Amino acid sequence: MELEQLLAAANTVLLEGTGRCLSDVETAILQGAIADQTYEEISEISGYSVNYVKRDVGPKLWKRLSDALGETVSKTNFQAALARWQRQVASPQRPLVVSLEAQGTPPQAEAVAKLPLAIPEIYVERPPIEEICCETLRQPGALVRIKAPHLMGKTLLITRVLAQVAQERYRTISFSFEMADRQTHFTSINRFMRWFCTNLSRELGLPSQLDQYWDEEQVGVKISSTTYLEEYLLPQADTPLVLCLDNVDVLFPYPEIYEDFFGLLRSWHEKAKSRPLWRRLRLVLAHATDVYIRLHINQSPFNVGVPVELSEFTEAQAQTLAQQHGLPFPVASAKSLMELVGGHPYLLEQAFSYLKSHPEVSLKDLLAAAPTEAGIFSHHLREHWLTLQSHPELMAAFRTVLDRVALNEAVPQLEPTAAYQLQRMGLVKFCGNQAKPRCSLYQQYFSRYMSAVS
Repeated sequence: MELEQLLAAANTVLLEGTGRCLSDVETAILQGAIADQTYEEISEISGYSVNYVKRDVGPKLWKRLSDALGETVSKTNFQAALARWQRQVASPQRPLVVSLEAQGTPPQAEAVAKLPLAIPEIYVERPPIEEICCETLRQPGALVRIKAPHLMGKTLLITRVLAQVAQERYRTISFSFEMADRQTHFTSINRFMRWFCTNLSRELGLPSQLDQYWDEEQVGVKISSTTYLEEYLLPQADTPLVLCLDNVDVLFPYPEIYEDFFGLLRSWHEKAKSRPLWRRLRLVLAHATDVYIRLHINQSPFNVGVPVELSEFTEAQAQTLAQQHGLPFPVASAKSLMELVGGHPYLLEQAFSYLKSHPEVSLKDLLAAAPTEAGIFSHHLREHWLTLQSHPELMAAFRTVLDRVALNEAVPQLEPTAAYQLQRMGLVKFCGNQAKPRCSLYQQYFSRYMSAVS
């Protein structure tokens, strides 16, 4: 299959299977994979960060294709998998590939118009969080703030909630600030806001008309972007528009960006009180830690709206997750696993997925190997270890936490930036000002490695 045929086939498979076709970054990944490029080369060519391409979008893309095709798909075999799919569906009654740009209809607008968003098959509800989010977003001018460290389930919650409101004909936009190229988009508020507004257009399947509304010198960036929403994006339909912004804490190190941007979000939220058109806009802000940046009380979007904080899974929720994987997991087994990883959703998901696909492995063997390089969490643990090695201040702060906890002593208050980063990574949790390792797995693994390098 040629390049265009492969991309068109992937679009069709994803549209039919998940209700959403390829995004720009997913298209770039497939193009690079077809050309046998590494993730680093794909990142350099596409302009997206390596971490975002390799660790976020890439794995999710292969998972989406796997679910849609009914077989395991990876960067190395997706071309063969799509070829098999094409042979299976070929018939006189059905075209091999559906053109998503027929009659000039933008691909994403076509997808949104025809099919609802897909609801995750593996999902553990954490009542009443889902209902709070949905009920809040049904209110004009709503704002929801979701806080949880990385890998605690923010993205799944967002997907679940957006899928539900999409069934009520709401328009939805969801993208992460990890998509931004820090060296390009974070250099000025003008560049950032142009990137932001362009992506809003793209997510809605609309052609960008930014140049018709943008006048940085005469009216400024904030008025230009506000006018773009008010006169172009919001009036495109009379239905609510839910705008979900994930990983907004990526902006926290950039005061020259966040001061204006967060103030702008607050002003858009406030406009709903007096302007009927702005009542259509519903905001969701997702971030990994407490908001430690300085913002004027009347310019911050983090002191209004409805706050939602994701906690770790309870034993009952861990049991539900095991059942969704088809595992007859006894209560005692769930307790032993949670003694190691706590209620960490990602670590529990990894354990249950592995046990499901490797029935010959016992939970006892899995737990014994878990804190070692032979364990199923080794890749996850090494990623954290590499991050700590490249940031000596985080290594020192985490070492302090581990050492004091091992001695059963109180942990001194950490330097705020280091505390924020460790919390964002999910390595520590706080009880008041007291930090401790998030789970026994982290304490065992990192204590051993830090002892080896001390």
